[in-house]
Amino acid sequence: MGGGSSLLAGIKSLEPRIRESVDQIEADQCLPDDLIEGFRDIGLFRASWPKSFGGSELDYIEMLEAVEELSRYDGSVGWLGAFASISGMMASHLAPEVIAEMFPSADSVTAGQYAPVGKAERVDGGYRVSGRWSFGSGCRHATALMAGVMVTENGQPARDADGKVETRMIMIPVGQAEIFLDSWNTSGMRGTGSHDYAVTDLFVPEGKTFSFFDPPKYDAPLYASPMLFLGSHVPMPLGIARAAIDYVVDLAQTKRYPPGPRMLRDDDYAQVEVAEAEAMLGSVRAWTYEVMRDFWATLCRKEEPSARQKAMFRLSLVHVSRVALEVVQKMYDVAASSAIKQNSPMDRLMRDILTVCQHRVVSPRMYRPAGKALLGVKIENDPFF
Repeated sequence: MGGGSSLLAGIKSLEPRIRESVDQIEADQCLPDDLIEGFRDIGLFRASWPKSFGGSELDYIEMLEAVEELSRYDGSVGWLGAFASISGMMASHLAPEVIAEMFPSADSVTAGQYAPVGKAERVDGGYRVSGRWSFGSGCRHATALMAGVMVTENGQPARDADGKVETRMIMIPVGQAEIFLDSWNTSGMRGTGSHDYAVTDLFVPEGKTFSFFDPPKYDAPLYASPMLFLGSHVPMPLGIARAAIDYVVDLAQTKRYPPGPRMLRDDDYAQVEVAEAEAMLGSVRAWTYEVMRDFWATLCRKEEPSARQKAMFRLSLVHVSRVALEVVQKMYDVAASSAIKQNSPMDRLMRDILTVCQHRVVSPRMYRPAGKALLGVKIENDPFF
């Protein structure tokens, strides 16, 4: 399929299959094979791959909107879709000949953790890599795994020209890593299958490593700023919060609320909470997309985003998550006892949004660096500012 509108239409066509699979996805901690093929067919996996490699290089905003819709069906599926859809943005840091060697097509998926918790000893032609990484979302249908590493020389941390510890990302075929299927035991987002994975003394050639802050190898807006991959944290909370409101609105048509035969829709408290939730979600969604569109338009003009634009970008990631959490909590309270059963959609929505909001990128502590940037205070130890 073609551009962003076609991707959104394709995602909508898969809605019935996704909804009937959500229990299976959570139990199996992975997507069923037919859904993987469905996502390939509609072009989700090739959304961000370079056109020169057969990818779509979709408009960034259209990608966000498509994954937001996917997240409305299920949080785990939305999470997997979000990070699969930016696989090309990760692989674009590699030289074309390396991409051709590692990936059979633009429908390939990358997965992995960016934090440099592994170690890479510099040797002739590359690195000897060892480490264990968590949060390998989608690793069971990935072609290659990424892993953040600290570079060492003679066992000691290597430093760059500014004296900072040198870190890199490595890219390895999934078959070269050990995946620990018993490592993903969580309250929410169980279906993401974010298993631990490890390698020991694995040689990784220099060409299969990169830094997000190296000059881009492809001249297109999607590859112009490393901040764009962080924007993948926008669609999930929006979709989950939307689903929570929709669930309560539907529930209110049939649930009776004591005393007497009143329906939930006639309850004063429910009416106020649903109205406030709609206002909160609508406001934060509009503002977040305003920030994203402004940032994206700057990249499309081949301009460098300003310090304020970067601050607002990072701020929006945190704020949309916190507001979505509050919206889901409101709807959970309105649903009352209907929310606490394990087979209730609201139970999964609550668990999923709580888990999403534990990610460091959207932690409330991330308000601080954004505030520093807005106030003109120098930010230390955050390469994205």
